[in-house]
Amino acid sequence: MLEWGSVARGLTLSARGLHAAWASTLHEAGGRPAFPPSVALELVKRACELPDAVGRSLSVWTCAELARALRDDGVVEIISPQSVQRILESQKLKPWGVHHWLSSKVPRDEDFYARVTNIRDLYTRLLEPHERVLSLDEKTSLQPRTRTTPTKPARGNKVPVRLEHEYVRKGAFNLFAAFDTRTGDVFGILRRRKRQLEFLECLRKSTPKRPPTSRRSTSSATTSASIAARSRERGSPRIHDFRCISPPSTARG
Repeated sequence: MLEWGSVARGLTLSARGLHAAWASTLHEAGGRPAFPPSVALELVKRACELPDAVGRSLSVWTCAELARALRDDGVVEIISPQSVQRILESQKLKPWGVHHWLSSKVPRDEDFYARVTNIRDLYTRLLEPHERVLSLDEKTSLQPRTRTTPTKPARGNKVPVRLEHEYVRKGAFNLFAAFDTRTGDVFGILRRRKRQLEFLECLRKSTPKRPPTSRRSTSSATTSASIAARSRERGSPRIHDFRCISPPSTARG
């Protein structure tokens, strides 16, 4: 059973929090509060709810949307986004912030576990002298643009760097890069097109030439899903001794 002293302390802490939110709205002349504690309580309650749960087609709350919701529902006649932000700051709330996470309670399927285990083994186990593990990815649609006039450096008297706003487009390029997970070496090519041929060319460049008498090497490449899919298409050229492994998606399905 809870003692009255602990209950009283909890009520005191809650009252202090509401009082801090109430005091944060002291912006009118004479130091009179603009909003009663009930408004701050309703605002904090709504900020701790997802917009979809209350019928708002929003991904996250903003100060402007919370202010509009309080006005539309008759909680207060007028309130500014700045006042909403001050009240939320007093409660250390930022409902517009997003932190991505992967819930440990969501079950993962067997394929997900098998892929993760396989990649973990590739990255951590000791390799044979003839083995290599590469991490491969692509950066598409790179658009280099050159200025029509050279950029001028900063000078004294607070003269900043001067950058010409006119530029010339050079088209789009695609970057293919491979990272050797053991040596740290990076290999890359820049090409106009994005096909299986360019992907395989990057693999060839990242594979050192071996003497004819040396043991046949085998390499594993962890790639993005799009690269792996293209490399498996029918009729694609093949590179022997390579095994492409695509990482799993973090989301189910």
